Amino acid sequence: MWQPIWKPLLVMLALVVVFNVVYTALIDNKEADSAEVPYSRFKEELARDNVKEITIRGNSLKGEFRQKIPVTEQANRKSQTRNVGNFTTIMPAIQDPALMPELESKKVQVTAVSQETSPIVSGLIYMLPWLLIIGVWIFFSRGVKAQGPGAMMGGFAKSGAKVYESQKAPVTFADVAGMEEAKQELREVVEYLRDPKKFSRIGGKVPKGVLLVGPPGTGKTLLARAVAGEAGVTFFSISASQFIEMFVGVGASRVRDLFSGARKVAPSIIFIDELDAVGRSRGAGFGGGHDEREQTLNQLLSEMDGFDPHEEIIVMAATNRPDVLDPALLRPGRFDRRVVIERPDWRDRESILKVHTRKTPLGPDVDLAVIAKGTPGMTGADLENLVNEAAILAARENSAVVGMKQMELAKDKILMGGERKMYISEDEKRITAYHESGHTLVAKLLPGTDPIHKVTIIPRGMALGVTQQLPEDDRYHFPKSYLMNRIAVILGGRVAERLVFGDISTGAQNDLKVVTELAEKMVCQWGMSEKIGAVTFSRGEEHPFLGMKLAQEKTFSEAMAWRIDQEISAIIQEGETVAQGLLEANRDKLDALASALLEEETLDRRRIDEVIGNGER
Repeated sequence: MWQPIWKPLLVMLALVVVFNVVYTALIDNKEADSAEVPYSRFKEELARDNVKEITIRGNSLKGEFRQKIPVTEQANRKSQTRNVGNFTTIMPAIQDPALMPELESKKVQVTAVSQETSPIVSGLIYMLPWLLIIGVWIFFSRGVKAQGPGAMMGGFAKSGAKVYESQKAPVTFADVAGMEEAKQELREVVEYLRDPKKFSRIGGKVPKGVLLVGPPGTGKTLLARAVAGEAGVTFFSISASQFIEMFVGVGASRVRDLFSGARKVAPSIIFIDELDAVGRSRGAGFGGGHDEREQTLNQLLSEMDGFDPHEEIIVMAATNRPDVLDPALLRPGRFDRRVVIERPDWRDRESILKVHTRKTPLGPDVDLAVIAKGTPGMTGADLENLVNEAAILAARENSAVVGMKQMELAKDKILMGGERKMYISEDEKRITAYHESGHTLVAKLLPGTDPIHKVTIIPRGMALGVTQQLPEDDRYHFPKSYLMNRIAVILGGRVAERLVFGDISTGAQNDLKVVTELAEKMVCQWGMSEKIGAVTFSRGEEHPFLGMKLAQEKTFSEAMAWRIDQEISAIIQEGETVAQGLLEANRDKLDALASALLEEETLDRRRIDEVIGNGER
């Protein structure tokens, strides 16, 4: 971009410098033997007929003596005398009418010079700023043209996507643990990129867009990289938020630049992470969509739908909010295949832990299957963090290997929060002990609940105490009986406080929030109310935009709303009644658990069984 303009700029600069040197030499140059003399000294030399010629310019007078004269000058606080043949002087403000007759009588050659600058000099001085402005304008114009249509200010229109060559980043399906179903669906994309003619010969078309849907941290980006590595093609990775800028039209230009670059190296894969940043439904919310975001979305839709039939470009995108995407993105011809990536089950979690511990020395007592079963709901990113936390704990203890103890401590830190060192009075500690004992005892006495893994009254995270339940296996269906027992377990802490102290505290705030949301979903979304029946209502649903929630039509009457409220209250009261009956009938076990907690602060499953009796679950 610099090549076409640096030569003209250098030529203009050289002309200005040469002109300045010549102008100074011709007009303002002083000879080596020139000196400034007083006007009276000039008059004396004129009277002696020692002035040969003079040049008058305004009140400045320059001239040449017929014979050199000595002139004394001050330099560095020292006086020095030298002979000079040329002189300059300033005529006084009082006019000297006798000067011209005297000059004529002494036959001195007189030259008068105008004070105005020559037209050529004036023109150059006038044109110089404009030449500089035009040069800068040409410089930026050439840069913008190089970016293509819609570009502005040079690099703003560049997409900024990271380009990965398959040879430099060889990530394959072997590096992705679990997700067998997702990998199977994506193998068709790999086969198409390896041999597109295999499909085109029989009229088959591969999906132009593949949308990876799943919770954060499940490995959507890694899976997209693995597709590019398996296919051996160039991989363009960009976050959707990089399209948006403060300048209107930049997002659309970046989309064009991204697809243009992918076409040049086809076959290739474009991966757009967090697609919902630009792909949200248009017109949602109070004030409509952001104009720049909608222009970017429109350009993306146009680029995806404008593919030639045999253009070997696959667009992959990832999001954890598919419900907010614009319907135009999900229609056939754009993102026409959706690959759901769920949280891994315990078998996949064990495989993921093996991948993340390949470079971590493990102790002989580490059982990754036990850790995997004790981390329900964790994603690949969570498990990587767990291994890292365990390694940090081992390094802190100067241990050469990571043992089961460090893995358990790291798991507790992630699941229950880090321990907090804070002073708690004995009365508050006793309330907390009975509260957590209430949760634990109800969970142990009710059939079908998740087993208790650990209970502690050491403050962790935002809680003063924690009761941790871990399912024996991953659950995908939740029966009504399981949910009712869960409500009873959650309310067990509040019931225990009221049973022992005859009062309730604010410690059950989060418990009440959880059971209310759970009961509302049971009634309104899962049809588990016997009085209302197998119907569903929009109440209790999550809405991505406030405007969408307000604009949604109400599908039930005020009378039905009152019945829903009554059913929610009845479910919560039933759970509270179950917990009340169990704790009253087993008051001795409740006291024993609370005493053990006050003494030991943390109880695991084995210790809990010892306290309340091995005959109980």
